[in-house]
Amino acid sequence: MKILQILLLSLLGLAPAGPKPAIFMIGDSTMANKPLEDNPERGWGQLFPQFFEKDIIIKNYAVNGRSTKSFIDEHRWDSVLAQLKPGDWVMIQFGHNDGKISDTTRYAAPEGAYKTNLERFVKEARAKGAHPLLITPVARRKFTNGVLEDTHGAYPAVVRSIANAMQVPLVDLQHSSAALLTKEGEAASQKMFRTTPPGHYNTLPQGITDNTHFSAYGAAKIAALVAGEIREKKLPLAAYLQTTPFEGKYSYELPVIYEPHFRKDTFTIASFGAKADGVTLNSTAINEAITACNNKGGGVVLVPPGLWLTGPIVLKSNVNLHLSKNAVLQFTTDFDQYPLISTTYEGLAAVRCQPPVSASNQENIAVTGSGILDGGGDAWRMVKKTKLTATQWENLVASGGLVGPDSVTWYPSQSSYLGSKTNLAGVITPGSKIADYAGIKDYLRPNMVSIASCKNVLLEGVTFQNSPAWCLHPLLCENITLRGVYVKNPWYAQNGDGVDLESCSGAQILDCTFDVGDDGICIKSGRDEQGRKRGKPTENVIVQNCTVYHAHGGFVIGSEMSGGARNIYVSDCSFLGTDIGLRFKTARGRGGIVEDIYAANINMKDIPGEAILFDMYYAAKDPVPLAGEKRVAPRVETLPVTAATPRFRNFYMNNIVCYGAKKAVFIRGLPEMPVSNIHLRNLVIKADEGIQCLEAENVHFNNVYLLTSSGKPPVETRNTKNITLDSCRYRDTKTKSTEDHAF
Repeated sequence: MKILQILLLSLLGLAPAGPKPAIFMIGDSTMANKPLEDNPERGWGQLFPQFFEKDIIIKNYAVNGRSTKSFIDEHRWDSVLAQLKPGDWVMIQFGHNDGKISDTTRYAAPEGAYKTNLERFVKEARAKGAHPLLITPVARRKFTNGVLEDTHGAYPAVVRSIANAMQVPLVDLQHSSAALLTKEGEAASQKMFRTTPPGHYNTLPQGITDNTHFSAYGAAKIAALVAGEIREKKLPLAAYLQTTPFEGKYSYELPVIYEPHFRKDTFTIASFGAKADGVTLNSTAINEAITACNNKGGGVVLVPPGLWLTGPIVLKSNVNLHLSKNAVLQFTTDFDQYPLISTTYEGLAAVRCQPPVSASNQENIAVTGSGILDGGGDAWRMVKKTKLTATQWENLVASGGLVGPDSVTWYPSQSSYLGSKTNLAGVITPGSKIADYAGIKDYLRPNMVSIASCKNVLLEGVTFQNSPAWCLHPLLCENITLRGVYVKNPWYAQNGDGVDLESCSGAQILDCTFDVGDDGICIKSGRDEQGRKRGKPTENVIVQNCTVYHAHGGFVIGSEMSGGARNIYVSDCSFLGTDIGLRFKTARGRGGIVEDIYAANINMKDIPGEAILFDMYYAAKDPVPLAGEKRVAPRVETLPVTAATPRFRNFYMNNIVCYGAKKAVFIRGLPEMPVSNIHLRNLVIKADEGIQCLEAENVHFNNVYLLTSSGKPPVETRNTKNITLDSCRYRDTKTKSTEDHAF
């Protein structure tokens, strides 16, 4: 890909021949490198190198407080000039300090010294055989009555005029950054800047209000604007932009997720009366510590080593709940501690028991550390006999609860059993009250961590295990980070999903491990009409370096995806023993559009079902039939297209290896709405069966190698249009042949 890009740019006269150039950056504090320790500030030039190939040398000579005049007078330009070689690039951005009229060491009038100095940079760089690149000053965050002000006066216009007159490439960062700030809005754009409350950094004990200099998040966003304009204008530097494993995507195009930061103030739960004796119920003490921390501007609520029994915990803004190593938060199995509340479940408005951990309409919240949160899920979950050994089943029955009339399902209580026989149990109906659901309360299992309508959420390092229902459920949230968490449930845990991102915008799931009873990493956005009415897709998500052991699916979208899903990037993950690897599921009635989904560098092993599955006939059953279970294929009929018709389109999958699966690829759309525009490249899959495409169009396989053992043809199609097979081979191991065949 990179070679082809460079060749194309060379043919267009855009890429230089010979050695790769060095890039020199000259400018002021908005571009400059900043200290990494105990400092919230970053210059956009500091983040810029991450968008270029690793072997491109980028030297940042930008310095705080410099104007074109002082940069020259202090001989900083001479230092850069002495290093320039033919083919190098000089990125030039000044303007924040040139307008300081009262400072004679820096002031440079826009049509006077400022213009002359910029022209000098251009001429002298060219004399050395280097290429100048002019950049207008980046916008400040100054809003008046909700409208962003222009604070740079004539300076950006001067840069534009020089670029035009001297035929210098221009990056109009003043224009693009102002558009970005306007789009973000006055409140949301604050997180792009260094503005920080007191108590966060030793270097800023009183905090700071700064609408000029960037946070790491803001610097990355601005650097991405510069990289994007370089590519948009087809400048020769575009040949060296960092590509990704995702088809046609550069690193600057991937989502940037804001991560919260917290005050250093620490509130230890023991000082509020909590006891780590495994007997004392510490709900009041822990929640009081969280409230006190929140009331004082935030900080850290510390859970020291020990086993702390607790009921529900409610997180609040600016609080980081931190679990020390060997700290265990054990949530009680006393159901009376979990009152019924109005919430959502599986994409519908519902009454459920209060979650063990929850937050609603909060900002800057976290659960971090090295400890364990145990949801006590064994006490809540019904269990099927077929999922246990004979001894396990006997022990479970002897523990209490009851076995249903069918003799194959154990229930924790009569209330739980009654709930299982109630149609749409817990779903809120018109005129119903919370008290109406009391008779089936035990059946209304809570999700373990429910975070709704929150901004800037961090879950890092801890273990979440034994959830009553779904484990982690962010709903309608913005900027969520999961880093290095371990999510663990018994393999038979019904509805025991790992993480379900529902109608969330901006999320990253990094270096996490899942070993659960249902889907591992799952994307959702509401169910049926309620989800469509909400109309909030899950979008701009990165999943990277994750491992999923047991789960119904490694990475999953659906089936509750009625609000849609888009711009999702999954890479460098391993699915080891998941029922299905990449699982995309929906059904008639859902509606919603799932599009622009990317997966790359995926390893799979021992997959009982399909390695890759698209299915628009999801029937709410385990993906792999149990022993003796018979399933009938759905009736195929064409129905009218309505708002309730779901759509799967624009999927790009690259570099996928699977060692052992029932079927390599299964694609099943609807006659009235085929799965469309599917691109699968560089696949090596060992499976019993090959590829099956039903009701699909524009499906493209490139460089696919299948090792199958069923004796069936490698590809089966039905009502599939425009399927291409380029450089595709297979070997049928059933015949013990050592020859590969094209298909």
